[in-house]
Amino acid sequence: MAGIAGIISQHGRIETNSTKQVGKMLKLMRHRGPDNSVIRTLSDDRGALGANEINLTPATTFCTSIDKSPFILFDGELYNERPEGQSDIELFKEYYEKYDKDCFSRLNGSFVCAIVEKNDEVILARDHVGARPVFFGSDNSTFYFSSEMKGLADHVQFNINELAPGQIYRSKKGMEEFTAFDPQVPEVGDMKETADTLRELMIEAVKVRMEGVDAVSLSGGLDSSIVAVIAKDFNPDIKLFTSTVKSKPGPDLENAKLMAEFLGLEHHIYEITDDDIIDFLSGSVWYMESFDEDCISGIISNYYTSRMIKEFSNAVLVGEGADELFGGYRMVLKNPRVKSLEQRERLAQKLLEISYNTALRRLDRGWMANSVMYKTPFLDTKVVAFSQKIPMDFKIYGENQVEKFVLREAFRDMLPEQIANREKLRFAMGTGMDDVMDDIIGKIIDPKEFENRPKAAYGLPFASFKELYYYDEFLQFFPPAYENQTIRWDPFK
Repeated sequence: MAGIAGIISQHGRIETNSTKQVGKMLKLMRHRGPDNSVIRTLSDDRGALGANEINLTPATTFCTSIDKSPFILFDGELYNERPEGQSDIELFKEYYEKYDKDCFSRLNGSFVCAIVEKNDEVILARDHVGARPVFFGSDNSTFYFSSEMKGLADHVQFNINELAPGQIYRSKKGMEEFTAFDPQVPEVGDMKETADTLRELMIEAVKVRMEGVDAVSLSGGLDSSIVAVIAKDFNPDIKLFTSTVKSKPGPDLENAKLMAEFLGLEHHIYEITDDDIIDFLSGSVWYMESFDEDCISGIISNYYTSRMIKEFSNAVLVGEGADELFGGYRMVLKNPRVKSLEQRERLAQKLLEISYNTALRRLDRGWMANSVMYKTPFLDTKVVAFSQKIPMDFKIYGENQVEKFVLREAFRDMLPEQIANREKLRFAMGTGMDDVMDDIIGKIIDPKEFENRPKAAYGLPFASFKELYYYDEFLQFFPPAYENQTIRWDPFK
């Protein structure tokens, strides 16, 4: 995991000190890589680029290849086969030099990258799931890019863009798509055969992510419990971590305790106080770079869990991704307005496509706020590819329309019955965060003000009075035009 940034002229010399400016950009994102910071200054005052790095082992985890052109910054993890000892950045450089832009379709993993070619063209690419972000924009023929928006706020006031998953952007040619990596997975069979294959793929996905991992984030839900039970087989001493709201504990806590006792693993619990929430409200907007109320509620829980984990590990296994892949969003997929199986399948595909703007953005910002690298077995390319082959009536099953049914069947014999049958809850509802935010924000801002200010400056409607407060905080850190990067999706519009 890393934070990357760059300022690259598209016309020749840059009059300002771009090396110093890139240093400031990286300092704003120090949480994305507190162990090492590297900057490369281009000759003839044409710009600079650099990265912050997290060391996942006692040895340095390099994410740059900037000794000579093409200069490469890489944020991610790759699972392609390779010679023993070859690092991800070395593998990526080898693929790029051999396959040029076609390399992105051959990379098995989660990544964003920035490449600066000899002609100063900048190439950005992002994998098709898109957990890791990158933003970019231009001003006065100078191209800027950064892992987070805060790195661009002093340089690009209006035309900021986030690179979409599965896209390549060339600063001199524009946007293009690339074909996703094809991991070649089995076909589905009947329910049992499909569940067995899914089980094998998930076990493999956890196994390849175990290096440097001593922690599992355990909500007490089905997904994180599956990750935890698999991880224990590979590390019998792995630790479990759960956060809850102290004043109004949600239903997740008792289920997390049940799962931890079932596994016999060390279980750490952080009780988030109202003062904790108040202290982090401004910080939550700064890290999240959004004023969406669901994102803010979610990042608060992630932040305090990651802060607790940082005392033990630089990396954590998490359960995000299963809902998008296996029919977990019942409020959408089981809504009465969904009239056909075809409509449900389209919505399910869209949930995966926009997952970064829902769960994954909160995931990324919450964990990286405390420099903890998150690993997502459910988003393994093989698991994702196989999930796309599974029919919807295996995911939302039977007369009772049980969500994630095939996933439950795959691991039912490895879980307590209460966990295997547990109904999906929204993340903030499960932790108890939903129950306290109205009260806390209602003491800071008058809820009636919502009637006078129903929309943000660029027209995005506020979902509630809470977003009024979050938006005012947002404007303390970002130009008003950055509001357009707060994205919601209404499946029925």
